Order: sequence, then C-alpha cells, then structure tokens
Amino acid sequence: MTEHIYLLTIGLPLATVLLVYAMRSVSLVLQARAKAQGEGAGQALTESLDEIKARLASIEAILKAVE
Repeated sequence: MTEHIYLLTIGLPLATVLLVYAMRSVSLVLQARAKAQGEGAGQALTESLDEIKARLASIEAILKAVE
C-alpha cells in the first residue's frame, strides 16, 4: 500500500468525525440563539398584552362611570 493511500484511510474517518462534531456544535449554538430570540419575543408579547389589559380596564371604568 502506498503512503498517500495509507494516509487517506487514516485521515478520512478522522475528518468525518471532526466534521460531524463541528456540525453538531454549530447546530446547538443556532438552536440556543433561536430559543433566546423566541423567549425575547414572548416577553415583548406579554408586555404588550399587559398594556392592552390596562387600557381596557380604564375604558371599562370610564364606561361604567357614564352609565
């Protein structure tokens, strides 16, 4: 067996393992970022809903005072 074929048979499986590990790591990072952004959006939506509830309560109070 020649030297370059021997190095390929050792190097390609190692390169494959490293590539899979790198892809998994990148995937976990992207998932964490997406989750963090999703939680931020949920918090903004909750704040908006609280503001809407407060406005609705004040409108109801005004309407009850008019009756």
